[in-house]
Amino acid sequence: MKRLTLRARLTLVYGGLLLLAGIVLLSVTYVLVDQRLAQPMRAELPERATVVARIPTSMEDLDRIRMLIQDVQTEARRNALESLLTQGGIALVVVSAAAVAIGWLIAGRTLQPLHQITGTARRIAGADSAGRGLHERIALTGPRDEVRELADTFDQMLERLDRSFDGQRRFVANASHELRTPLALNRALVELAVSRPDAPAEVRRLGEALLSVNERHERLIDGLLTLADSESEVTERAAVDLAEIAAHVLEQVAPVYPGVQVHRSFAPARTVGDPVLLERLTFNLVENALRHNVPVDGWVRVRTDEVAGRPTLVVVNTGPVVPSYDVETMFQPFRRLSRERVAGTRGFGLGLSIVRAVARAHGGTAEAEPRTAGGLTVTVTLPPSTPSR
Repeated sequence: MKRLTLRARLTLVYGGLLLLAGIVLLSVTYVLVDQRLAQPMRAELPERATVVARIPTSMEDLDRIRMLIQDVQTEARRNALESLLTQGGIALVVVSAAAVAIGWLIAGRTLQPLHQITGTARRIAGADSAGRGLHERIALTGPRDEVRELADTFDQMLERLDRSFDGQRRFVANASHELRTPLALNRALVELAVSRPDAPAEVRRLGEALLSVNERHERLIDGLLTLADSESEVTERAAVDLAEIAAHVLEQVAPVYPGVQVHRSFAPARTVGDPVLLERLTFNLVENALRHNVPVDGWVRVRTDEVAGRPTLVVVNTGPVVPSYDVETMFQPFRRLSRERVAGTRGFGLGLSIVRAVARAHGGTAEAEPRTAGGLTVTVTLPPSTPSR
């Protein structure tokens, strides 16, 4: 059974109390008027009968006159009480209806601060990713009552959460920037040592291994930087076409995996966003599809189009069978499939998490669906360049 809202319950309480008070008041008035109308009849009838008895008439006429007077008083008493009940009842109904309407308005105005708090909490809870939307504040004005204290406490909690998330993002970005310099220096020194003409074969093999490890660390730091940037709100936007970005990315990545057949279908899919982040989104999708593929007769299909007025990028690939319960895990940072962890496959679990973070930063979505024959179908949907009317 659906419960009434707080506003409706307050209205019923206000109206019910007023109706009950009106019924009690009408009942008390009825009893008092009834008693007051009965007293004169009992006290004055003997005296009036005595006066009438002095008139030289027969006893039969006197009884008739007495009965007539009693009937007139009884009728007047009944009419007065009926009029009191009828008119008082009508007045009570009208006043109760007005009280319910006024109570509804008063309850709505009383609960307005709570609606403001609920609206702010709903917008923050509906933010695309953790930490986004925490800059909002209720900023409730008015007297410092219980509701104002609740709103101020909520604002203080939002302030602390906002600082915590900002500090975390700044730490990741600053740490990544600081780590880039020594890694670049290490790479330069190793390349210099390997490129020397008199370098022994052991040194060259060691240098190549160090360069591979260094490249892995650079990719990790680059992924962390991209993830930190993509979780922030996109402030600088430009008109881009996902078809052009996908074609550019395929030209760079496809030659690295010559054993995988690439199918492309590019229709205009114009959106507005950060071109660098959108290129990284496309790069991660295409590279993951090419890397995590079957060793023989593998293929990747990249398609851009506008679906229901929204630009869409779809990347489908062959590959190992992915359990449906593992799909959401792949979108979490540093989370990989069980078989990749067991096999020691190189990767950090940042690829799809960056894809979803970039999509959400642009007001879009990124979803994946496992294919029955193996592989994934990843669909990225972004807002159109011009809002639909």
